[in-house]
Amino acid sequence: MLNILGPTYRTCDGITRRGFLKAGALALGGLTLADHLRLKAGALTPNPSPGGSGESGQPTRDTAVILFWLGGGASHIDMYDLKPNAPAEFRGEFRETATNVPGTRISEHLPHEARLMDKISVVRSVTHTNPGHGMGSHWMLTGYVPTIEINDNLNPAAGSVVARMRGAHRPRVPAYVCVPSVPGHSGAAYLGAAYNAFAPASDPNSPNFNVRDLRLAPNIDLARFRNRRDLLQGVDRLRRDVDREGTLEGYDRFYRDAFEIVTSPDCRNAFDINREDPRTRDKYGRDTWGQSALLARRLVEAGVTYVTVNVGGWDTHGNNFNELKNRLLPRYDRALAALIDDLHQRGRDRQVLVMTYGEFGRTPRINSQSGRDHWPGANSVVFAGGGLRMGQMIGTTDARAEYPTSRPASPQDVLATMYQVLGINYRHEFMDAGQRPIPILNEGRPIQELL
Repeated sequence: MLNILGPTYRTCDGITRRGFLKAGALALGGLTLADHLRLKAGALTPNPSPGGSGESGQPTRDTAVILFWLGGGASHIDMYDLKPNAPAEFRGEFRETATNVPGTRISEHLPHEARLMDKISVVRSVTHTNPGHGMGSHWMLTGYVPTIEINDNLNPAAGSVVARMRGAHRPRVPAYVCVPSVPGHSGAAYLGAAYNAFAPASDPNSPNFNVRDLRLAPNIDLARFRNRRDLLQGVDRLRRDVDREGTLEGYDRFYRDAFEIVTSPDCRNAFDINREDPRTRDKYGRDTWGQSALLARRLVEAGVTYVTVNVGGWDTHGNNFNELKNRLLPRYDRALAALIDDLHQRGRDRQVLVMTYGEFGRTPRINSQSGRDHWPGANSVVFAGGGLRMGQMIGTTDARAEYPTSRPASPQDVLATMYQVLGINYRHEFMDAGQRPIPILNEGRPIQELL
């Protein structure tokens, strides 16, 4: 197996959170994407939804999701839930700034978002109980908390669920993509590896950015590639005589899908960020996060249904305020605001839901290294677009931003809201590897103030 590694970031538990794509060494003209698609032949099929409503809770629309994953855990008290009247050891160094929504104030280091606050809603009262990076990430990305610290998925991540339930909006593009790389706990688990994320594993800000799996091997032109495909089809016809379980019908399907993707101008063009106006690229920011956000917008316009923008590095146990002020917040604020504004300008804001969150918040009390530690008691989740009600601050926390005092929301509530936008029945049941029925979410409801 071949591991294609993307950009990495390290958290305090010593685990490198890195994107990876495992591809088999099939000699189909260098088509490494093919092994990924091949797994669809053996992917699991869901049970009928409770109540016979089918795979979706309502008719699907041309809706999509872009998640900014703030891996490591971003500081809610320094971004969206400042406490200017708290003691200094809690409130920290940052001040509030006014936004274009009267009475709503956020961090002074989020000026671009402040000007777009009427297009954003923040749920400040998201809470859970697990301070571990792995378990917290799993909870926020899947809706389920494991009982031990793990590095893989026990339950499918939301992107994989969306890929299984909705698929891509258009043929010849993946349904679920992570850019530039795949964060931990973003896998498909018992749904099967066919529903893992596709990732370029390359920095879209690099002048040499390319997507390996959308290229033919060197010295293989399209005519030669087609000849190889025809040869493989001939071999498959021979093998079909001894296949009594229909497996090769699935292989035929995967070869066809892989061939269509690798030869599709639609998919290649979606990943070709150099087609963008340089002024638009400047607006997003000429860095990995900004260009990843722009690439996410291109992908949902091309038909991808779920994109995770992997913007990790928020584990600020030390030097929290300098890290936020000088490195993390300027890039994040610019990229997120540019994406939200761009979607509005292009008339896509009602179809595309943008969310931002990490595995937990940070401790309100500042530690001895001028940092903040893990804190699952309170966290802020940003929603923008998707036809939801914007311009709101939903929920409150106590005077030190430690716990919700109104409208507490769970990770399941956050995900249920997202599934509602996509028209997915979040009580739908899958069969796991042990043939047990497991619902997409076993609890939680959409956040009504957003609907």
